[in-house]
Amino acid sequence: MAKKVVLAYSGGLDTSAIVPWLRENVGCEVIALVADVGQGADELAGIEQKAKNSGASACIIKDLRREFVEDFVMPTVISGAMYEGRYLLGTSIARPIIAKAQVECAREVGADGLAHGCTGKGNDQVRFESTFAALAPDLKVIAPWRDPRWNLRSREALLAFLNERNIPTTAAAKKLYSRDRNLWHISHEGGHIEDPALPPPDDAWMLTASIAEAPNEPEVVKIGFEKGRFRTLNGKRLEPHDFVEKLNAIAGVHGVGRVDLVENRLVGMKSRGLYETPGGTVIFEALRGLEELVLDRETRHFREQLGLRFAELVYYGQWYCTLREVLWAAAEKIGDRLTGEIGVRLHKGHATTVTRTSPNSLYSEAFATFGADQVYDQSHAEGFIRLWSLPQRIAALQQMGKA
Repeated sequence: MAKKVVLAYSGGLDTSAIVPWLRENVGCEVIALVADVGQGADELAGIEQKAKNSGASACIIKDLRREFVEDFVMPTVISGAMYEGRYLLGTSIARPIIAKAQVECAREVGADGLAHGCTGKGNDQVRFESTFAALAPDLKVIAPWRDPRWNLRSREALLAFLNERNIPTTAAAKKLYSRDRNLWHISHEGGHIEDPALPPPDDAWMLTASIAEAPNEPEVVKIGFEKGRFRTLNGKRLEPHDFVEKLNAIAGVHGVGRVDLVENRLVGMKSRGLYETPGGTVIFEALRGLEELVLDRETRHFREQLGLRFAELVYYGQWYCTLREVLWAAAEKIGDRLTGEIGVRLHKGHATTVTRTSPNSLYSEAFATFGADQVYDQSHAEGFIRLWSLPQRIAALQQMGKA
């Protein structure tokens, strides 16, 4: 059994209860690891003292915001990874970096165990533990929610557990929604959201305005890319995490980035989630607009296929696997051409590419024009069509008995 455990600690009700539960049931020292992936100052305020009040021997806070965006979010953008056509993987992509930070912390403090507060129903348990398996297969993994000794199955039970041990908490007896927030997005689950027959509750949304509240006048933002990586916003160069934070605020005002999705979880069940990814939605739209301009047909179509598979691997918790690395190598190569500036119009929940410029543009007005030109002999198209349609021609002649 583990003697020193590093727990992925959020400061929420579950992990606050897990700290004393580990001490009592596993008999181990608990190190709380807080990964700052941009969840906001409100969630991080006083978190070190909160962890120690719960019984943690130490609380280590790691600022991972820049690494999170540059090394984890950025590859999902360049590859075009979007799970089931709509989800920009906000929660999914945060798990491998958090779990990686846990492993690094465990090595630093000499821990022999890792713990998380994921339930046995969700995807996150797979994401955490797949990362542990890839980076630290020698460490013991403890998942209290799957332990038969864990009987804290309700919010009331968790509060009573803490109250019995005089551990202070600011959590209320009732919580409408379960939320996960980072710099890239915020997700909402639980409560009335669980009934897909009901519309999304208005009080769930936090980062984005409703269509009714959004400005009547559109706004155009200019996003500059260098090899697929977003670098400038309206002409100003920004660090990647600052870029996302600023664009979140701009796009959120216009109601951009809301998704209401019934998705297929990895563990087999369907679940409904509300996702807000305002800045990410604009960035995705802009980079796809740049692709239209600079990628040839076959490369662009291949990138679309690649993005689908890349999204599945991220969602399934397989960030640290060979196939994901292979796909990223291909996507990064495609990204070599993705340099340019794209204008995206934000208006009433929509983000639409309206301007495109790139030194790598394959668009030629001389060839594409409907007017008179000196570079394209239209008579050449006849031979191309005859060869292109030759298989269909042969099949039809056979059916007619003439081949």
